[in-house]
Amino acid sequence: MTQSLILAGGCFWCVEHDVKEAPGVLSVTSGYSGGETDNPTYENHKGHREVVLVAYDDEKTSYKKLLQFFIDHIDPTDDGGQFADRGESYRTAIYFENDEEKAIAEAVLTELDESHVYDKPHAVDVLPRKPFYKAEDYHQDYANKNPTHYNLYRVGSGREAFVNRTCQIREEKNIPWKE
Repeated sequence: MTQSLILAGGCFWCVEHDVKEAPGVLSVTSGYSGGETDNPTYENHKGHREVVLVAYDDEKTSYKKLLQFFIDHIDPTDDGGQFADRGESYRTAIYFENDEEKAIAEAVLTELDESHVYDKPHAVDVLPRKPFYKAEDYHQDYANKNPTHYNLYRVGSGREAFVNRTCQIREEKNIPWKE
């Protein structure tokens, strides 16, 4: 059955690109969520974070596994944004729809902190799900439509090296995620 979740991990281009690679993901849409204004735009999304809406097949993956994948593709310890993108719009968050999702998100983040992959605790917010507003068409599938600019941005921002290093740390310290 198709389920969905909303994640904020800094630049939605990068999160969209990465999360599309997770097993069981059917689609990823860039957008805005968390603020009070209706129909935000890129030029005017104050109070909203850049987010992705992820549709997934719960027979092929789980909410928990997607959160684990997501966390390995962001800097979960940065409370001021992500990489080159600073400010509230780029802060990380997991938006939950019910008490079960909230409990799973909190458990995954506790596991992260207890694993000591990082030297400081997570800064990922766990927030109630709010309306999702799709970003402008030119933001959708940005990495594939504009590969040169996207790759320069991803490398230049520091995200690429950070994500690669996180994977190396997990392997070196033998810190797999719990099932």
